[in-house]
Amino acid sequence: MDLREAILTQPMRRFQFGIIALCIVLCMIDGYEVLVMAFVAPHVARAWGLGPVEVGYLLSAGIFGMAIGATFLSPLADRIGRRRHIVLCLSLIVIGMVLSAVATNLWQLVGFRAFAGLFIGAIVSSLNIVVSEYSSDKRRGTVMGIYGMGLPAGVALGGAITTPLIAEFGWRAPFVFGAVLTFLSLLWVLAALPESIEYLIEERPEGALDQYNRIAAKLGYPGATALPQPVESADMHVASKALFHGIMLPRTLLLWLGYASLTAAFYFANTWTAKLIADATGNAALGGRTGVLIAIGGVLGSLLFAGLSMAIRPRIVTALIMFCGSLAYMLFAGNFNDAGLAVVLALAVGACANGGLAAFYAISPFIYPTSVRGTGVGLMIGFGRGVAIVAPIFTGYLLKSDWTPQDLYQFFAAVLVVAGIAVLLLDRTYRGLTENPDLPPETPEAPDAAVLQAAH
Repeated sequence: MDLREAILTQPMRRFQFGIIALCIVLCMIDGYEVLVMAFVAPHVARAWGLGPVEVGYLLSAGIFGMAIGATFLSPLADRIGRRRHIVLCLSLIVIGMVLSAVATNLWQLVGFRAFAGLFIGAIVSSLNIVVSEYSSDKRRGTVMGIYGMGLPAGVALGGAITTPLIAEFGWRAPFVFGAVLTFLSLLWVLAALPESIEYLIEERPEGALDQYNRIAAKLGYPGATALPQPVESADMHVASKALFHGIMLPRTLLLWLGYASLTAAFYFANTWTAKLIADATGNAALGGRTGVLIAIGGVLGSLLFAGLSMAIRPRIVTALIMFCGSLAYMLFAGNFNDAGLAVVLALAVGACANGGLAAFYAISPFIYPTSVRGTGVGLMIGFGRGVAIVAPIFTGYLLKSDWTPQDLYQFFAAVLVVAGIAVLLLDRTYRGLTENPDLPPETPEAPDAAVLQAAH
């Protein structure tokens, strides 16, 4: 039996749900580590006497590392396997978090956050791919939406945990806490995470058949005497052709443009909102609560995406989230000085900004064929976060140039409109063509393509 076909067409098994649960936990830890600096930054700024520009560099350091890691380290998973890649990244994230906890000056902390960010960025594409490959066609959109809750849930955890940790032990404690969480998750991965079935079939590493049969047994299927045949044609093994040839060129560029626009708005909202609210109201606790509410809104947005994806193509849902996000940012800007209403609107901002990430994680893997999926998704994340690097720094300079918080939110509302238009145009490139990423992309739509469209 071909496990790929069984996973796609059969009801999901307990083993698959266990894999997805593990990846959700890893995504939560990733979310915590991505934005822990946003909660720590006000305390570091007070301790070291930092201005808004220096804070902007601190907030961008991890994003810079993530962009480099996603671009140059994510493709490594296509060669060494998703499981080994995840183990390597988690091990080095632990080191980066420990180093962050012992930094003694601004530039040390910037460097250590960038180092940790390298592997936080690199791990994301492998997690996305493992979740999507172990999900059935029928449930993939829903599963990816629920998986996407992990990141905002991790941010919410960070907001809830960092305040008492800092009050009791100082600003270094959240980094120690993150290192411990990551180490424990590494042990869980070593014990429970299987290799990607697609990787075993396509790359055929040593012992691939034994691993394949162990996975089959855990799924309740009989073993095989030989691995199934790879599904790609030979010309699809060339990454540049698979990503940038023919119809794949506009698909890749539109995907990257949409994701980059979203991540710029996402990192602005998640790194600066708490401080902007605190400065506007003089209430640091209110700023922290607003940051947590943005993260909680992200959980709600991910659930909304999961539900809507059962009835509407996920790409269309993604575009709708972008346009709703633009409206939420505009409303937030218009009511920024009304503390009570701004806190409520923070939920809507988070639902669209953080929930939008779940949407892009759901639609991106199956744009690309298996042989370059890690490369394609990794480059998308790297490009997006490369653009997003400038958002916190740019915000610091704009504030220094007398921009108001309202001006900033209106600017990023326009950025989200760009993201929504890009996704709509991406969806149009599939009209009359196959949704199956492992067939040549110009293949005409099959009679049963509606089934695949509902899944992707």
